[in-house]
Amino acid sequence: MKLRSFVGVLALLPPTALLCGGCGFRLAGGEPLPAVMAKPYLSVQDSYTDFSREFERRLKGSGVQLQPRATDASATVEVTRDDVQRRVLSVSASNIPTEYELTYTVTIAVHAGGKEVLTPQTLSLSRDYSFDENTLLAKENEEDVLRVQMARDLAAIATRRLTSLK
Repeated sequence: MKLRSFVGVLALLPPTALLCGGCGFRLAGGEPLPAVMAKPYLSVQDSYTDFSREFERRLKGSGVQLQPRATDASATVEVTRDDVQRRVLSVSASNIPTEYELTYTVTIAVHAGGKEVLTPQTLSLSRDYSFDENTLLAKENEEDVLRVQMARDLAAIATRRLTSLK
């Protein structure tokens, strides 16, 4: 009985895929980059930040071939700012922080053929989280998870900005 149900579901997959493809449905991140971005050079200050790694992964996932030198590239994508800041939002009566705000900011620009194709764009995301010194390890982990997720979101936004280039 269960096998028949499974086979029935499998039979519905091809027609469903055709219907989705026919209406213009595309997976998120599936937007192709323009020709000027076919072989870019990625210029970052620190290639080990969360944003740098995720942005590079997304560019490669979009089908571009990152170049090791700017002279061989069709365009240069510059990440001039990649910064995470944490600030205290509230404190307890005993002057211990109880809430923080985490802000991730990046600035990107694109140059191709001696021209500025994309003017410097500053992208920023903020998240706040509560803090309890009794659960210090858990709260530090929460901050790390928030930072990584914001880096992913910023890389997705930056990649979408690149799709608008001519």
